[in-house]
Amino acid sequence: MTVVGPFGLSVRDQALEADLQAGLAAVEEGLLEITKSDVPFITDAAQHLVRAGGKRFRPLLVTLAAQFGDPHAPGVVPAAVVVELTHLATLYHDDVMDQADVRRGVASANANWDNSVAVLTGDFLFARASHILADLGPAAVLIQAEAFERLVTGQILETAGPRDGRDPIDHYLDVLAGKTGSLIAVAGRFGAMMSGADESVVDILTQYSERLGIAFQLADDVLDITSESRESGKTPGTDLREGVATLPVLHLRAQAQASGSPEDLELCALLDSDLAGDDEKLAEVLRRLRVHPALELARRETVRYAAEARAMLDPLPECAAKSALQELCDAVVHRAG
Repeated sequence: MTVVGPFGLSVRDQALEADLQAGLAAVEEGLLEITKSDVPFITDAAQHLVRAGGKRFRPLLVTLAAQFGDPHAPGVVPAAVVVELTHLATLYHDDVMDQADVRRGVASANANWDNSVAVLTGDFLFARASHILADLGPAAVLIQAEAFERLVTGQILETAGPRDGRDPIDHYLDVLAGKTGSLIAVAGRFGAMMSGADESVVDILTQYSERLGIAFQLADDVLDITSESRESGKTPGTDLREGVATLPVLHLRAQAQASGSPEDLELCALLDSDLAGDDEKLAEVLRRLRVHPALELARRETVRYAAEARAMLDPLPECAAKSALQELCDAVVHRAG
């Protein structure tokens, strides 16, 4: 049994283990190669987050999904590079929007250089991803374009907030489906498609991956409150400091509005205050949220999406890759405690 990829995924099949290790190594090499530029400064900026590491969750999904066809098909590794490169590009832009100082345990690109460099570096990565996509064919280009439109739409909807009369929790889950689920869905779809898997298998793995992606982000919401340290290099309460209304916070606000509880209304007022420069106030908010029923409701939502993802796999034949995909669902839930 070998641990591969994010969350300590246990792989018990030697052939699958070898394929995953080789595939992820090839993706890493591909990421470094495609982010090289004739201009050394651009190379440094473009490889900043590549070299910082990361879970490589999306390339792992591509490689696992490819097991249902020919995992060594020539398009599999380039497709995994495209998905991870797109993800990395969005991180450069996210850090500018959030004014983040740290990403993956190192200084963010905007902190290391400035916002203009970070935005343009993200654009550079998008351009390089397009180069690879052109070689993967028009179908791949269209899939990526549609997913990227959903991703950006999700980001815009998050910025705009729910329209009048829309349930903020439903709005938030739609935002996550676009911002996070869309690109993770492409990972499963590309892996199956590039490997030559049957269309029905491609569809199953696309739907599985999107639901898993939403569960993954919801688990992150919970971890932002419950963890003492973050693998991403972020400290607990980062979302709270930035005023991001994640699922536990939205459940809290809904309960406070419904019940009128003085304690809940007071906690909402604390959340609305400036937490960025007040460590004591942030610690108080974290302490109270950790024991609040809203946190358990967010955990249940994480479990629900992971269970939906797992159920999507039922029609697939029993094999080591299917078992690994099922274990990913369990691992995501375990992250949320």
